[in-house]
Amino acid sequence: MNYFFSQLRFVKMKDILACFTFIAALPVSWIYKRKRPNLWLVCERGDEARDNGYWFYKYLREKHPEQDCVYALKRSSADYQKVSKIPGEIIEFGTFKHWVYYLTAEINISSQKEGKPNAAVCHLLEIYGIRKNKRVYLKHGIVKDDLKWHYYDVMKVWLYTCGAKREYDYVKEKFGYSDKVAVLTGLSRYDNLNDSILDKKTVLIIPTSREWLARPINDYLKYDDIKHFENTEYYKNWMRLLKNQKFNETISSYGLHVVFFLHPNMQKYASYFTDLSANIEIATNKMYDLQMLMKKAGCMITDYSSVYFDFAYMRKPLIYFQFDYEKYREGHYQEGYFSYINDGFGPVCKDADTLVERFVTMVENNFCMDSLYEGRVNSFFAFSDNNNCQRIYDAICKRNSGRDNA
Repeated sequence: MNYFFSQLRFVKMKDILACFTFIAALPVSWIYKRKRPNLWLVCERGDEARDNGYWFYKYLREKHPEQDCVYALKRSSADYQKVSKIPGEIIEFGTFKHWVYYLTAEINISSQKEGKPNAAVCHLLEIYGIRKNKRVYLKHGIVKDDLKWHYYDVMKVWLYTCGAKREYDYVKEKFGYSDKVAVLTGLSRYDNLNDSILDKKTVLIIPTSREWLARPINDYLKYDDIKHFENTEYYKNWMRLLKNQKFNETISSYGLHVVFFLHPNMQKYASYFTDLSANIEIATNKMYDLQMLMKKAGCMITDYSSVYFDFAYMRKPLIYFQFDYEKYREGHYQEGYFSYINDGFGPVCKDADTLVERFVTMVENNFCMDSLYEGRVNSFFAFSDNNNCQRIYDAICKRNSGRDNA
């Protein structure tokens, strides 16, 4: 109940209006259920099709065309043409029709918690048992932190996929998932990582979000100057790296192209990162498909973004830049089972100068992953094949048929 009231401050007028759309869609969905009793609805965020949801949908259409399934996506999305080339049905994300299909679908599948016609309303319908559906959570990435909004009591998903054995054990023990709900399958997008297109001239810098900057409210003033982004610790530290003289001399002398890729929740601040070297590009998700960018890049610099699991999966070197670790743990994600010092896939740096020294060494070593970190990678991942989508499909079918004695 405390969680419910804590989320009320984020409710917007569009969420309230969506309640009326939900009521209007109900009688229509009853008719559709008779026509399409086995419908699977797949999506991610409304404007993207490049994460686990997309790759699983692509797999379904190619390997199991007999399965009735639909993908929800905005026509304005940069990925719309890509999805439209896959034989199948696309519906406009967030529309009345999306509500009808959401209520019709036997199984709702998404890599994002907000992968619904209206995240706030649907969440309340599901948690309080008003909408009794089978929801498969493909997740955005491997879970490493103590995410209270992933707890079973908060999500109540029907199937929760995991990509690593330690993650699988952790979510069962800490998040409260049973063996029937949590499944060790691998992530569907990993099926597309084993053919990486290595370009040792591309350096990917990818900071993750900060809750107090992504959704600034007065409660977050204790963390930073949320009203003046250029005064924040986040901005100052990333700019110290991007403007570091030795860093710029290195990327210039080696002819490197640096792509600074902000988290989707932080891309509204992209315009602040100016007056940089011509070798540094400030990128957004409208400019690049992140997975293709990661497959191409020779190395990665990040702070806490879970995409470093994808990068490490390809056995590529990375560096962690963690200038605000304590603040991050207090105001964003609390620590889980993963220790960056003991389990991480690259060195941890607290300041820009130390990071640059590590980066220069990495460049001089031709972007080769150190044996210490490669050993950690090999022991961490449950699978290193192209059968993740197949395992997810089999897990859904097994649960849906009752073969798990659910």
